[in-house]
Amino acid sequence: MGKGGKGTEAAPAIDAGEGEEENMAAWLVAKNTLKIMPFKLPPRFAVGICGSDVHYLREMRIAHFVVKEPMVIGHECAGVIEEVGTGVTHLSVGDHVALEPGISCWRCRHCKGGRYNLCDDMKFFATPPVHGSLANQIVHPADLCFKLPDGVSLEEGAMCEPLSVGVHACRRAGVGPETGVLVMGAGPIGLVSLLAAKAFGAPRVVVVDVDPHRLSVASSLGADATVEVSTAAADVAGEVDRIKAAMGGEIDVSLDCAGFEKTVATALEATRPGGRVCLVGLGHNEMTVPLTSAAIREVDVVGIFRYKDTWPLCIEFLRSGKVDVKPLITHRFGFSQQDVEEAFEVSARGRDAIKVMFNL
Repeated sequence: MGKGGKGTEAAPAIDAGEGEEENMAAWLVAKNTLKIMPFKLPPRFAVGICGSDVHYLREMRIAHFVVKEPMVIGHECAGVIEEVGTGVTHLSVGDHVALEPGISCWRCRHCKGGRYNLCDDMKFFATPPVHGSLANQIVHPADLCFKLPDGVSLEEGAMCEPLSVGVHACRRAGVGPETGVLVMGAGPIGLVSLLAAKAFGAPRVVVVDVDPHRLSVASSLGADATVEVSTAAADVAGEVDRIKAAMGGEIDVSLDCAGFEKTVATALEATRPGGRVCLVGLGHNEMTVPLTSAAIREVDVVGIFRYKDTWPLCIEFLRSGKVDVKPLITHRFGFSQQDVEEAFEVSARGRDAIKVMFNL
């Protein structure tokens, strides 16, 4: 049976090939000369490393989700269908698909109300005790496999997962063509939130971070302005003034993609009266922030948890060119023991690594 819970007849197998035997082919190398030599096939599965994967590796837990026994890691993935169940009619063997990693119950109040991402019985890749997707072959429900159009690679398909976080955040925050957007944090989620905000039509997006390299990446991806800040809470007031100046107008929406006390405080103070702050990052469980100041200015605060109904829009953004996630993929690895260990080390240290991708 596959990863992610119950097996169903409508579950296609998505495969990268077993990797047990080297693929050989007859090569024409000269006149009257054929040689049997290795013929490397294109990857059949792409899986990205998320910060949560690294956290599980380091801590064996995230909040109340505890790894109590060996668990397959990974949840950002796309692959090639190798087999489909008898009831599957919209997908075929050979289709390239991006996988939404959460299987909800479709029976509870949240699911029936259209907010299936809040399902209490969610079976989500690589969330204990559910296995993940960093494997040669997995099985997944057909309705959570989204066909990729020609011209959209498996790597881009795998990037639909982090991009979905940005898309869901923009929907929750009401980002649109008249929305000035502040993005706090230029890590992977901050950068995909920047891309999503621009795709939603935001006329101006300002990105804030402590790392000048990440800010240069944000600029290359379309940020209209960037502001380098410190980690000192005492600097918030002055930095808010600089952020507002960089926006050149009011900040309608702030997307806090870091989740630290200082970044939330900055977002709350920078957002205009009647604006909205969306809490995307989950850096700290508890914090002290200026809620009274936000309340008397009627700044709405909303949170997000994963995403819902985002894959079709993400794929359309990729197909149309409204969003280009390729520059975010900074490191690529194969699928040996050494590759996996090195890839997680690269992802964990950050620096110039944004998205680390496995090609299986």
